[in-house]
Amino acid sequence: MTPAINFLRQQKIPHEIHPFEQLDEDVGYALGAAQALGVEPGCVFKTLMVTGSDEFACAMVPANAQLNLKRLAKCLSWKKITMAQTKDAERVTGYKVGGISPLGQRRRHLTVIDQSALQYSQIYCSAGQRGVDLAISPQALTNLGIKPASIADFVS
Repeated sequence: MTPAINFLRQQKIPHEIHPFEQLDEDVGYALGAAQALGVEPGCVFKTLMVTGSDEFACAMVPANAQLNLKRLAKCLSWKKITMAQTKDAERVTGYKVGGISPLGQRRRHLTVIDQSALQYSQIYCSAGQRGVDLAISPQALTNLGIKPASIADFVS
Protein backbone atom coordinates (compact mmCIF):
# COMPACT_ATOMS: atom_id res chain seq x y z
CA MET A 1 0.00 0.00 0.00
CA THR A 2 1.15 3.49 -0.76
CA PRO A 3 0.78 6.49 1.57
CA ALA A 4 -1.95 7.83 -0.76
CA ILE A 5 -4.02 4.64 -0.48
CA ASN A 6 -3.46 4.47 3.27
CA PHE A 7 -4.57 8.10 3.63
CA LEU A 8 -7.80 7.47 1.71
CA ARG A 9 -8.54 4.36 3.76
CA GLN A 10 -7.90 6.17 7.06
CA GLN A 11 -10.19 9.01 5.98
CA LYS A 12 -12.80 6.51 4.74
CA ILE A 13 -12.91 8.23 1.34
CA PRO A 14 -14.40 6.05 -1.41
CA HIS A 15 -11.89 5.18 -4.14
CA GLU A 16 -10.86 2.37 -6.45
CA ILE A 17 -7.35 1.12 -7.15
CA HIS A 18 -6.49 0.47 -10.81
CA PRO A 19 -3.15 -1.18 -11.63
CA PHE A 20 -2.15 -0.99 -15.29
CA GLU A 21 0.70 -1.65 -17.69
CA GLN A 22 1.80 1.25 -19.86
CA LEU A 23 1.15 0.24 -23.46
CA ASP A 24 2.98 2.98 -25.38
CA GLU A 25 6.01 4.63 -23.79
CA ASP A 26 6.17 7.28 -26.53
CA VAL A 27 2.90 9.05 -25.67
CA GLY A 28 3.89 10.23 -22.20
CA TYR A 29 3.04 8.70 -18.86
CA ALA A 30 -0.42 10.19 -18.26
CA LEU A 31 -1.64 9.61 -21.83
CA GLY A 32 -0.26 6.07 -21.62
CA ALA A 33 -2.19 5.54 -18.39
CA ALA A 34 -5.41 6.69 -20.09
CA GLN A 35 -4.81 4.24 -22.94
CA ALA A 36 -4.05 1.37 -20.58
CA LEU A 37 -7.07 2.12 -18.40
CA GLY A 38 -9.33 2.51 -21.43
CA VAL A 39 -10.61 5.94 -20.41
CA GLU A 40 -10.57 9.34 -22.07
CA PRO A 41 -7.41 11.40 -21.43
CA GLY A 42 -9.42 14.29 -19.97
CA CYS A 43 -10.30 12.30 -16.86
CA VAL A 44 -6.74 11.12 -16.12
CA PHE A 45 -4.87 13.77 -14.13
CA LYS A 46 -1.12 14.11 -13.90
CA THR A 47 0.38 15.48 -10.70
CA LEU A 48 3.03 18.15 -11.21
CA MET A 49 5.15 19.79 -8.54
CA VAL A 50 6.04 23.46 -8.87
CA THR A 51 8.13 25.82 -6.83
CA GLY A 52 8.17 29.51 -6.12
CA SER A 53 10.89 30.87 -3.86
CA ASP A 54 11.32 28.19 -1.21
CA GLU A 55 7.75 26.90 -1.38
CA PHE A 56 6.33 23.96 -3.28
CA ALA A 57 2.83 23.37 -4.58
CA CYS A 58 1.06 20.61 -6.43
CA ALA A 59 -0.91 21.01 -9.67
CA MET A 60 -3.24 18.45 -11.22
CA VAL A 61 -3.97 18.74 -14.94
CA PRO A 62 -5.55 16.35 -17.43
CA ALA A 63 -3.34 14.04 -19.48
CA ASN A 64 -4.34 15.90 -22.66
CA ALA A 65 -3.38 19.32 -21.29
CA GLN A 66 -0.36 21.33 -20.24
CA LEU A 67 0.01 23.30 -17.04
CA ASN A 68 -0.29 27.07 -17.48
CA LEU A 69 2.31 28.36 -15.02
CA LYS A 70 1.11 31.97 -15.18
CA ARG A 71 -2.47 31.08 -14.24
CA LEU A 72 -1.27 28.75 -11.49
CA ALA A 73 1.01 31.47 -10.08
CA LYS A 74 -1.92 33.89 -10.04
CA CYS A 75 -4.12 31.28 -8.34
CA LEU A 76 -1.46 30.71 -5.66
CA SER A 77 -0.67 34.46 -5.38
CA TRP A 78 2.98 33.73 -6.17
CA LYS A 79 5.05 36.15 -8.22
CA LYS A 80 7.26 33.58 -9.93
CA ILE A 81 6.74 29.88 -10.45
CA THR A 82 8.73 27.11 -12.12
CA MET A 83 8.48 23.37 -12.44
CA ALA A 84 10.24 21.66 -9.53
CA GLN A 85 13.41 19.74 -10.32
CA THR A 86 12.95 15.95 -10.26
CA LYS A 87 15.12 15.48 -7.16
CA ASP A 88 13.25 18.21 -5.28
CA ALA A 89 9.82 16.87 -6.27
CA GLU A 90 10.80 13.41 -5.06
CA ARG A 91 12.31 14.76 -1.84
CA VAL A 92 9.32 16.89 -0.81
CA THR A 93 6.63 14.37 -1.79
CA GLY A 94 8.24 11.06 -0.88
CA TYR A 95 7.21 9.67 -4.28
CA LYS A 96 9.15 8.94 -7.46
CA VAL A 97 8.41 11.07 -10.52
CA GLY A 98 5.84 9.29 -12.66
CA GLY A 99 4.12 8.09 -9.51
CA ILE A 100 3.64 11.32 -7.54
CA SER A 101 0.22 11.36 -5.95
CA PRO A 102 -1.47 14.53 -4.73
CA LEU A 103 -2.42 12.56 -1.61
CA GLY A 104 -0.26 11.19 1.19
CA GLN A 105 2.78 13.33 0.47
CA ARG A 106 5.43 13.72 3.17
CA ARG A 107 4.10 17.20 3.87
CA ARG A 108 0.83 18.62 2.69
CA HIS A 109 1.30 21.17 -0.09
CA LEU A 110 -1.12 23.64 -1.59
CA THR A 111 -2.82 21.68 -4.36
CA VAL A 112 -4.80 23.01 -7.31
CA ILE A 113 -6.74 20.87 -9.77
CA ASP A 114 -7.90 22.06 -13.16
CA GLN A 115 -11.58 22.85 -12.96
CA SER A 116 -12.30 20.53 -15.89
CA ALA A 117 -12.21 17.69 -13.33
CA LEU A 118 -15.57 18.81 -11.98
CA GLN A 119 -17.38 17.62 -15.11
CA TYR A 120 -16.59 13.98 -14.25
CA SER A 121 -18.14 11.74 -11.62
CA GLN A 122 -14.71 10.19 -11.10
CA ILE A 123 -11.20 10.98 -12.23
CA TYR A 124 -7.95 9.05 -12.17
CA CYS A 125 -4.72 10.16 -10.52
CA SER A 126 -1.58 8.44 -9.34
CA ALA A 127 -1.86 6.18 -6.32
CA GLY A 128 1.76 6.85 -5.41
CA GLN A 129 3.64 4.47 -7.67
CA ARG A 130 4.03 3.99 -11.39
CA GLY A 131 1.45 1.68 -12.87
CA VAL A 132 -1.22 2.25 -10.23
CA ASP A 133 -3.93 4.91 -10.44
CA LEU A 134 -6.77 5.82 -8.12
CA ALA A 135 -10.31 6.44 -9.32
CA ILE A 136 -11.84 9.06 -7.06
CA SER A 137 -14.58 11.64 -7.11
CA PRO A 138 -13.30 15.16 -7.83
CA GLN A 139 -15.72 16.33 -5.14
CA ALA A 140 -13.85 14.16 -2.62
CA LEU A 141 -10.64 15.94 -3.60
CA THR A 142 -12.15 19.40 -3.24
CA ASN A 143 -13.57 18.37 0.14
CA LEU A 144 -9.95 17.67 1.15
CA GLY A 145 -9.02 21.27 0.33
CA ILE A 146 -7.78 20.80 -3.23
CA LYS A 147 -8.73 23.99 -5.04
CA PRO A 148 -10.33 23.88 -8.51
CA ALA A 149 -9.16 26.58 -10.95
CA SER A 150 -8.48 27.11 -14.63
CA ILE A 151 -4.80 26.10 -14.80
CA ALA A 152 -4.65 23.90 -17.92
CA ASP A 153 -4.08 24.65 -21.58
CA PHE A 154 -5.65 21.89 -23.67
CA VAL A 155 -3.80 20.53 -26.68
CA SER A 156 -5.73 19.47 -29.75
